[in-house]
Amino acid sequence: MDVKYNVNFLIMRSLQVLLAFLISGSTVSSFAQEIPEVYTNIGVNRAGALYFENPETGERKASLESNPEHVLSGMENRIHGTAEGLGFRFDSTLQGTLYYGFIDHRNSDLPQPVFFKRNAAIKDGRAEIPVAEMTGKYDMTGWQATGRSRMGYRVVNDKGAFICDGKINIRGRGPFEPDLTITEGPFLSMQTPESITVSFKTNRPAITSITAGRRTFAEEEEKVRHVFLLDGLHPDRYYVYVIHYGDHQGSWSFRTAPEKGTRKPFTFAYASDSRSGQGGGERSIYGTNAYILKKIMALAKYRGAAFLQFTGDLIDGYSTSTGETRLQYRNWFRALEPFAAYLPVNIGMGNHEAVVRTFEGEGHGISIDRFPFDAESSEALFAEVVANPMNGPESEDGSVYDPDTKKTSFPSYKESVYHYTYGNMAMVVLNTNYWYAPSVDYIPYTGGNPHGYIMDNQLQWLRETLQAMEADEGIDHVFVTLHTPAFPNGGHVQDDMWYDGNNAVRPYIAGQPVKKGIIERRDEFLDILINENPKVAALLCGDEHNYSRLRIDRQTLMYPASWTGPRLEITRPFWQITNGSAGAPYYAREDVPWKEDVEIFSTQYALCLFHVSGEKVNLEVINPDTMEGIEMVEIR
Repeated sequence: MDVKYNVNFLIMRSLQVLLAFLISGSTVSSFAQEIPEVYTNIGVNRAGALYFENPETGERKASLESNPEHVLSGMENRIHGTAEGLGFRFDSTLQGTLYYGFIDHRNSDLPQPVFFKRNAAIKDGRAEIPVAEMTGKYDMTGWQATGRSRMGYRVVNDKGAFICDGKINIRGRGPFEPDLTITEGPFLSMQTPESITVSFKTNRPAITSITAGRRTFAEEEEKVRHVFLLDGLHPDRYYVYVIHYGDHQGSWSFRTAPEKGTRKPFTFAYASDSRSGQGGGERSIYGTNAYILKKIMALAKYRGAAFLQFTGDLIDGYSTSTGETRLQYRNWFRALEPFAAYLPVNIGMGNHEAVVRTFEGEGHGISIDRFPFDAESSEALFAEVVANPMNGPESEDGSVYDPDTKKTSFPSYKESVYHYTYGNMAMVVLNTNYWYAPSVDYIPYTGGNPHGYIMDNQLQWLRETLQAMEADEGIDHVFVTLHTPAFPNGGHVQDDMWYDGNNAVRPYIAGQPVKKGIIERRDEFLDILINENPKVAALLCGDEHNYSRLRIDRQTLMYPASWTGPRLEITRPFWQITNGSAGAPYYAREDVPWKEDVEIFSTQYALCLFHVSGEKVNLEVINPDTMEGIEMVEIR
């Protein structure tokens, strides 16, 4: 570390602690010691409350903690049996309606609830479902004979807003009781030639097992979240897998990936931005557009996609509540069901996955990534709910800007930055919302990373990863995916990797600005993708709620009119493909220097299907809501 920088940091940090001491009138509380050293001008008062101190005005802004109307703990595992059916106990403030209906899994690979003609009122958080009345022609699951049934339900508040969907196994013919249930999943991910990962949640702790082929994979202790690595499998082979839980079992299927270098044709799907949309109903199930997300999953499965890559803005996010964020994640994963039990989904992180600490201010206030980083950060909650590869960089610890190399100062990159291969293709997933501070104007005061910036350690990891792929004879095509476009075209011209041409935007760490601004870092990033690694076929982005395909070449206008810095020379044509059309509210096209190179722009909902066949790659784009074709084009 630079000696001058280290001394400056120690002086600055000492003043920060002293300021907190003077304001509080007592010794700094233990909570103050937990404020990450990468932040500045944040302290704690004598009541133990966090505050932000503007160093220019001396004005203090109090920390704000939201009191969300709904959180995950108020929605799940609140079911008990009654003589006539099931009773539900949600948060006591909830008023609304509970819709319910049986799920008949005996004659469908993709079972969904069929809602009953009646519903139940939710009063002061309580509701009852009269299972005993659903007899005769309404007994579609045969519970009268077997004493077993499965029920789906939907919680709607008194304003008509959809809060969550759920499902529960039921035992008995009266009285009834809730039985052990897979409440989320199963979901497939991390598909390799020899393995695949299966994850799911149960409504209570249980020991479960999975049989695939001739092998059985079993847990040794009770869990609520179950993650199985099914390994020792054969490449490009179809498997039926059976999950055993209690005295229940369910069966699904998957296909392992072909061996790396295999040039057998295949298709993969790509989309992003499924946060809640307008129009009511399933377009907004508390944080996600379940309506379009279901259509995307159905279309990808119907068209035989080997996997879906989904890169960011799954949910509304931007909450100070981890419980609210977990509920929104639950709704996103529930929308994937039951398709994701057959179709692997690999997930990237976006800005709306933000879980923040917020201080008073205009708009959404002054916000930074929530801490402690290992438990409450955006990265920690994301890693808690996904099952992604763990082959990415560790964090930004150890970088030249790290304030203390002897301890962890930054959030983890694990499961938000990673790579994988399928046949002769490789996918590299990046996180351009790492250690994200939404209040870009306050980053010089608080510290944090602006939307769209790739920090040093992640960029070096990308460089090394792509170099290894370039030397790998089994890989013909590499796709790099991140949430924020290098060249925004509609909706995020004011940020992403452009900020209206303002290169001054950059991260601040422990009070110090990093050397490279956002446009300089964009150019470094593009140089790695385009000039150093010709196997990289395209950059797959989201964030903007539209579909566009941009051709980048040496004629592309990449800089503001006032730019005096170095200019990147593009050595080959390259594609940026933006598809943020998975359900979030649309953005129209804007005026940008590179507008003449945008070959197509659409505000329709969109699913990208990449057809890879040996050395060729074709892109087909379809509106999953109407099945209208948007375009078909050769990428390679």
